[in-house]
Amino acid sequence: MIYLDNAATTFPKPDEVYNEVLDCMKNYAANPGRGSYDMAIKASHKVTETREIIAKLFNISDLFNVIFTCSATEALNIGIKGLLKRKNHVITTCMEHNSVLRPISHLKKKGVECSIVRADQYGFISPKEIEKLIRSDTKLIVVNHVSNVTGTIQNIDEIGEIAHKNGVCFMVDAAQSAGVLNIDVEKSHIDMLAFPGHKGLMGPQGTGGLFIREGIKLTEFKSGGTGSNSFSVDQPEFLPDRFESGTLNTPGISGLNAGIKFINSIGLKNIEKHEMELTEYLIRNLKNKDYVKIYGHELQNRGAVVSFNIDGIDSSDVAAILNVKGICVRNGYHCAPLVHEIIGTKNRGTVRVSPGYFNTIEDIDKLIEAVVEINKGKI
Repeated sequence: MIYLDNAATTFPKPDEVYNEVLDCMKNYAANPGRGSYDMAIKASHKVTETREIIAKLFNISDLFNVIFTCSATEALNIGIKGLLKRKNHVITTCMEHNSVLRPISHLKKKGVECSIVRADQYGFISPKEIEKLIRSDTKLIVVNHVSNVTGTIQNIDEIGEIAHKNGVCFMVDAAQSAGVLNIDVEKSHIDMLAFPGHKGLMGPQGTGGLFIREGIKLTEFKSGGTGSNSFSVDQPEFLPDRFESGTLNTPGISGLNAGIKFINSIGLKNIEKHEMELTEYLIRNLKNKDYVKIYGHELQNRGAVVSFNIDGIDSSDVAAILNVKGICVRNGYHCAPLVHEIIGTKNRGTVRVSPGYFNTIEDIDKLIEAVVEINKGKI
């Protein structure tokens, strides 16, 4: 099997991740923060250590401003729904995933106003267009760092500077960039950073997190036991407890810990370099085929995500044929409906290929061979 759907979830994971999850399940999967016995203490230490390495990765000064979630989707919901109130204004873009668009759509029914910035044909957003839309009631700007359809990398440094200058909260969806691109919440003036554990950070599914800058006040997302202030029936106000009711996914967090340590051992630059070598190789070998249409900018300012179509063949059929050949890719709209209006695939979707660190040039060669055969009708 050739797995090329790393934009959805990375696979395989490093062996260290599997080993740590199993070790946790067998030896210290007690409830962190709830007991004073050795297993519970070890679980708590592992959770805290994971917060520490996440904080270091994103240049977050206070590890307790990192809260654990089950996904980037949950993190985005906590931030968006927790911040915006009736008569607030939010600015987002047409490049967003439904994890941003749907929470905002829900809030629009409750009196929140939204402006959506259009992108150019390659998926790039002009920061100046965002700045033009800022109003006195603008509370939030939320932007997808790397598109899960076109791979387009947005200029979060410039957008963050604009938000900071205008006193607007800046939230970044790092679903496709965390663990591959360098993200510095201070340099980019990021007030909230939502990230998954199971993609570039190499952790298990069911993990993720949200950075909340000091001073950002969010309404509680869920209420319940936290192991702290247990004498009170009111939800704690302090982080991370305010947003971590219930038992944490300790085995998943332990696996995430191992995934980030693996990334640190390889180096972000080396991971990005390898993934982009595969991406550029794929694009170079597809763009010279007149029956293949590639979406997004060819090589500059893009992540390891390539969407394409083969003339005369539906994207779902291409993906199904590739599956028969043992090649795993994504097809359809990729939960990002507005992007397809920009790239001209509104009623068609795309075939999406997303190489990961464990893929090889040989994997890409086999994909290219299969595309050629599909076009010739040999499959």
